[in-house]
Amino acid sequence: MGVPTQPSPERADMEIRQINSSAISQAGYDAQSRTLTIWFTSEPLRGYDYYGVPPQVWQDLLRAPSAGRYFHANIEKQYSAR
Repeated sequence: MGVPTQPSPERADMEIRQINSSAISQAGYDAQSRTLTIWFTSEPLRGYDYYGVPPQVWQDLLRAPSAGRYFHANIEKQYSAR
């Protein structure tokens, strides 16, 4: 799983979206650093950062019929935290 983070002022440039999912409450993406942050419904105050995520993966996550399934299949193991 990614590195746990708290929302902070330095994330001001991050685009954050609410996600309609039983697994993910919200997700954010910083295009400049290519960092995807996921907040899970089980821990809504703690975000997990995934590094090196291309913009297309962020867009695909937002369009996925199941954000949780998309995350597990395309992000969780492919973009580990450093």
